[in-house]
Order: sequence, then C-alpha cells, then structure tokens
Amino acid sequence: MARRNAEDGSGTGVSNAALFGEVLRHFREAAFLTQAALAQQIPCDRSHVAKVEAGISVPQDTFAKTCDELLGTGGVLLRLWKKVDWYPEVEHPDWFERRAQMDAEAVALYAYQGHVVPGLLQTSDYAQALFGRRLTKADEVEERVRARLSRQQRFFVENGPMYLTVLDESCLRNMVGDADVMRRQCKHLLTVGRLPNVRIQVAPLDRPDIDLPDTALSLITLPDGHRWVYSESLDRGHFNDDPAVYQRHLQAYDVLRADVLSARESAALISDVMEGYEHHGQAPADRGDLDQEQLQRSKRRRLHRSGPRIPRRRPRP
Repeated sequence: MARRNAEDGSGTGVSNAALFGEVLRHFREAAFLTQAALAQQIPCDRSHVAKVEAGISVPQDTFAKTCDELLGTGGVLLRLWKKVDWYPEVEHPDWFERRAQMDAEAVALYAYQGHVVPGLLQTSDYAQALFGRRLTKADEVEERVRARLSRQQRFFVENGPMYLTVLDESCLRNMVGDADVMRRQCKHLLTVGRLPNVRIQVAPLDRPDIDLPDTALSLITLPDGHRWVYSESLDRGHFNDDPAVYQRHLQAYDVLRADVLSARESAALISDVMEGYEHHGQAPADRGDLDQEQLQRSKRRRLHRSGPRIPRRRPRP
C-alpha cells in the first residue's frame, strides 16, 4: 500500500478531527440526546455518530449542517468542519495510487459507471457496506473507506473541478448494505447533483438501444492540459494518453450523454428510486397506491423527453 497526504508530524489533522468530535459531543449532551437519539433524527447509524465523536470517522458536510440545525449550535459545527484536515494520512491500493493522484489534480472529469455507484459519489455507509463484502478486518474496511472519501472533498467545494458522470440505472437498483443505506445514497446523489460543477445523468434500464461502454470509464483532464483515458479490470487500472484514443472516447461519451436521461430527468428517477427504498419491506397491500403513483411519475417523465428516438448501432470505441 502506498501512502499519501502524510502528516507533518504535528498531528494537527488528527487533533482537529478529535476536536470536532468533542464539540459535537458537547452540544449533543447539552441537548440531552443520546448518540442513538441524535442518529435517529439525522438519520444515520448510531455507530457513525460514535465514530465521529471519537475522531475516527469522517462526517460529510451535510452531517455537520444537520447537527447544527438539530442541536441549535448557530452553525459552529459546519464552520469547524470546513477547517478540519480530515485526511492527513490515507492509503490506496498500489495499483490505484496513480488514479487517486489524478483525482487530486484534475480540472475536469467525465465518467461512466455501471453496477455500483462510483467511488467519488459514495456515502461512507455505502462504501463501508461495499468494502465489507470483500474485507474481513474492520480496521482495513475503515481505512479503505477513509481513502475513498478522501478523493471526494475537492469535487464538492466551491469552484470544484467539473465532474460529469453517467450512471447505469443498475447502480441505483443493486442493493448495497440495506434499504436505509441505499436511501441515503440516493439522497446524496440528489444533493451533490445540484452543485454547479456536478452533473449526474442516468442511463435507464428500459433503453436497450443506448450504446453503453463495456466497462467503467473516466476521461481526465489535468491542469497542464494533458488528458487521459482511464478504465479498470480486476484489481488493475489502465491508462492511455493517446490524443486519438481520447478523442474517440470523448466523442462516444458526448453521444452517450445526449442519449441518456437529462440531469433533471435523472434526478426525478433517483427520487423515485429513493422513495422505493423508503417503503422497502412494506406489505404488498400497502404498496398498491404507491406503485401506481410511481408508474404515473414514470409516464410523466417520458412525456417530457423530446420525441421518439430511432435506435441505431454505433461502433464501440
């Protein structure tokens, strides 16, 4: 494993994370709330609140903002969150280190993802559930989650890099963790999708005519103008900076974005999926009206799309 963002020896990042946890605990106890009670109102798992208070788990800015509102702090937690160096030291798998460094420098990133939500858009709960499928040691899972979340922060701040991504609808439908994890993941997609530098589009499952890439794909532009095509196979990353190859993939990606749902239509679909997770496990008799309502929403979305599209085959890049 290769290390990045090593501490300067002062331990400032760790102290700041622990300080955030202490401040959160102070306001929570002042409000006479247990960790479980606060978690229920956020909502999140009680263990996440406990880990944040212990300074060993990284909260999102929305977590800090919600806690400010629930605990009446006057915005203290969000202001402190913005000052904390949450990732003074993280580790990525050796084969992924080069890609992680590109994420830390990229000025633009265009991506396609199938099957699971891409790492740059995953919530901590989703990432933990995903890594928990493959890793048995809790500390190793936690380290991999921290490393994954460390790549996200610069994309979700003011004036962050341009990030355009197309998700196969299966990313939303494939259950990772449980229904609550998926509901929060969908909510996170809706939240970051409203940022001015982020656009999330969905390739719907009922459109077999759309020519999807064979694998996850990223088109990366670095500050010096150098452009890379990145794809993955099992435990291996593949890089190509041939301008002709990049241009061919970029052209195919532009066509893909034109064929899939718009960002607004995609947000409507994600909202519908999120609502489905909210009612997951509900008795079939109680779901009749909900299913009918979602069907009507789906029909309305299709009415808003521009006229019929003629299926056509395109050569894969």
